[in-house]
Amino acid sequence: MLRATLLASLLVAGAAAAQVTVQEYPLPPRVGAHDVWADPSLDGPVWFSAQRSGHLGRLDPKTGKVDLIPLGSGSSPHGVIAGADGAPWLTDSGQNAIVRVDPRTSAVTKWPLPEGSAYANLNTAIFDREGIHWFTGQSGIYGRLDPRTGAMKVFEAPKGRGPYGIHVTPDGVVYYASLAGSHIARIDAKTAAAAVIEPPTPRQGARRVWSDSKGSIWVSEWNSGQVSRYDPKTGQWAQWKAPGESPRVYAVYVDETDRVWVSEWTAQAMLRFDPATQKFETFKSSTALANVRQIHGRKGEVWTPESAADKLVVYRYR
Repeated sequence: MLRATLLASLLVAGAAAAQVTVQEYPLPPRVGAHDVWADPSLDGPVWFSAQRSGHLGRLDPKTGKVDLIPLGSGSSPHGVIAGADGAPWLTDSGQNAIVRVDPRTSAVTKWPLPEGSAYANLNTAIFDREGIHWFTGQSGIYGRLDPRTGAMKVFEAPKGRGPYGIHVTPDGVVYYASLAGSHIARIDAKTAAAAVIEPPTPRQGARRVWSDSKGSIWVSEWNSGQVSRYDPKTGQWAQWKAPGESPRVYAVYVDETDRVWVSEWTAQAMLRFDPATQKFETFKSSTALANVRQIHGRKGEVWTPESAADKLVVYRYR
């Protein structure tokens, strides 16, 4: 069995120093872990999309055991999330389909995009409060799937190519980021129309989005190396440049304390940003090339997939 490694605790400098413990879980070689989703229970599994091998991965953090569940011929899953029942759902670009896996039986159910749909380069998904599954495709689409009926609709994005990360606010509003389009968009759940919201920095490369507990939208800007925040109540933006030379900010996640975690690819590091102090903390990967993509977490934990290193890493904090 592959064995997890507990790294030395990291003591973060600052007025309110906090201890962060880092633990690594090796994965089978060449699975290409792309996105990760942690079950909210601390005893629950951590799911990951194995993009290169065409599997859903399941890690048991207690034992380090990894199971790989095949998704079908040609599978190349990008995103993974879990529904209210704990079942993992994947945006499978290889099969041009949305895929659900039963967490008990490992049975795979697929919803292909509507007949006649072009290759969508499916990316990421999220559930709204009504249980509707919203998803993005970088080829220039976003869509909705009602799991209760199987009804699926796909819509052309208002500015074409680029829809990428997607998330939902606590009051149920869905936003997505457009990497190629350098904007975010708000989806009207009733009409399914997407309204473009332009960040103040041109050509910033908005890659992923995440809502905090107040409904503000945090954006990782790949081209500008910034983390930005959009407040829907006021329409105001704020931006913070990530530390280091020529930073590339890939993913963003907001934990239960409203601290913001981002993956930064130039330094191959995880960053934690505190909006109260407006300061970054840096956690370097133990691997020279980590390439952390989606980030997720649960109370006291932040999980990352090091896609270039075939491992999952958890940051545990108090």
